Amino acid sequence: MGAVTTPPVRTVPGLDDRLTLDPARPLYVCHVRGPLTLAVVSIAWLRACGEQARAALRHRHLDAGERAQARQLRLPKRRVEWLAGRLALKHGVCAYQGRHFGTRTGTREVRVSAVTDGLRAGKPQVDQPVEVGLSHSVDFAVAVCGPRAVGIDVEQVRRMPPMLTALLTLPAGAAGDTESGLLRAMPPSLHWACKEAVLKHFGFGLRVDPKEVELTGWRADGRFSWRAGPALSRHVAHGDGTRFDSWAREVDGYSVALVWR
Repeated sequence: MGAVTTPPVRTVPGLDDRLTLDPARPLYVCHVRGPLTLAVVSIAWLRACGEQARAALRHRHLDAGERAQARQLRLPKRRVEWLAGRLALKHGVCAYQGRHFGTRTGTREVRVSAVTDGLRAGKPQVDQPVEVGLSHSVDFAVAVCGPRAVGIDVEQVRRMPPMLTALLTLPAGAAGDTESGLLRAMPPSLHWACKEAVLKHFGFGLRVDPKEVELTGWRADGRFSWRAGPALSRHVAHGDGTRFDSWAREVDGYSVALVWR
């Protein structure tokens, strides 16, 4: 990504066979139904490329204020993850703007900030006519852009603590319909990603108890359904998951969940 401009973008109909997470690929951008744009930056690649190359990326894609902000991050791991997230958001927004408005926006022109207070504090936002979401996990930062609020969560597939696994496992019972059967078989890390994606869609993150998101079904095409608990419903106008598009899959060793309208 040292000499990267916004890469060729693939226009695709859906997520199932198109979203890829390749640690050797510095940047991947794709458009999918929604209409959404996703941008994936490899944290693994950034780690390996060295500080000189990362400094060149900061100079190329960040403005002076962002570069100063990056210098304030003391932990090397945090600096790399922060840079990956900024690059994913900026490239995603630039690609989204080009597709939907026919405008050529430079990465330095995209100002990324966060909500500063309230229940939505920390939610990423940009100074462009697009809503954004961001998630990091181990080797990747994944940004999503759309015309309305979006939520994304990415979790490396891993063994989860038994207590958390028990909370995320639905009780066994009659086979029921196909959606319910698939939901009972959903891996715990994917179940967790779905809950977080819902909460991130509203901008709350883990400031609201994940128990307030109840999954009610998961289809073979990746779409899942959910409903909001009473505490979450008090904060949102529409707590009925049927009003939203929600999608979840395991992709290249990671659980990925998206929620949008």
